Amino acid sequence: MTNFQKLGNQDIPLILQMMQDFYAIDDYAIDMDTSKHNFELLLANPSYGQAFLIQEDGLTLGYLILAYVFSFEFQGRVAILDELYLSAAARGKGLGKAAVLYAQDYALEEGCKRMFLEVESHNERAQKLYEQLGFDFHPRKIMSHLLQKRN
Repeated sequence: MTNFQKLGNQDIPLILQMMQDFYAIDDYAIDMDTSKHNFELLLANPSYGQAFLIQEDGLTLGYLILAYVFSFEFQGRVAILDELYLSAAARGKGLGKAAVLYAQDYALEEGCKRMFLEVESHNERAQKLYEQLGFDFHPRKIMSHLLQKRN
């Protein structure tokens, strides 16, 4: 049976290991100290979001992270499915679908009006799943800027 367990402080080392595995898939750098600090912030501030361990028959097979923002355009609180990771052995068994459905239901209970996510352009399998679950590609492009103090 699939279970979604809210992350606790005792789970941070486990989720950090899975996060390291997740980031390695696409060769993303990870700063473990910053990630540990961010999990501590998330746990201390539930208004920021929520993280869950994805478990099947008592085994932890992945995790998901929801982050919250407020948007006038989207009429209130919005959830971002910030990360969804399943171990290689857990993929292709319906756990991804179960995790997204759980995240959608949880976000709705938390008063969110909409959910966003990012997906790698090469990850066609995930894109297909997300489309089957009601996500569509937004016509705008996401842009980002690293904020730094100006001299």
